[in-house]
Amino acid sequence: MHASPAKDATPYPNAKSEDQWREELSREEYHVLREAGTERPYTGEYTDTETTGVYNCRACGAELFRSTEKFHSHCGWPSFFSPLAQDRIVEIEDRSMGMVRTEVRCAACGSHLGHVFAGEGYGTPTDLRYCINSVSLRLEPAE
Repeated sequence: MHASPAKDATPYPNAKSEDQWREELSREEYHVLREAGTERPYTGEYTDTETTGVYNCRACGAELFRSTEKFHSHCGWPSFFSPLAQDRIVEIEDRSMGMVRTEVRCAACGSHLGHVFAGEGYGTPTDLRYCINSVSLRLEPAE
């Protein structure tokens, strides 16, 4: 089983107790953000969204991704080729589910966002696909 972000040694500036997170987040948000769950593919609010703006962490509000780095990967989740800045996320080796992947967490609160994959041939500037759960994000549309 995957460890909860709260049990890691990495200090997160916006960390809260798991009881606080349970009070502030819906059941689905808590499952994905705090228990490293995954929403069902093609069900997320932002999977096909093309609205211009900034995607923030749904748990703590930290700015994570811009719509200009979002692309259609047809994988069932919102995909970005780069975070807003590398210090906005934390990448952690994930050996759950019988495979080795790279988990992506919010650097501000340690919440699970999704995973990053490399070398899939999407032709993006970074050759990376940050596959992020919609429920981990909140879009702030540009004015």
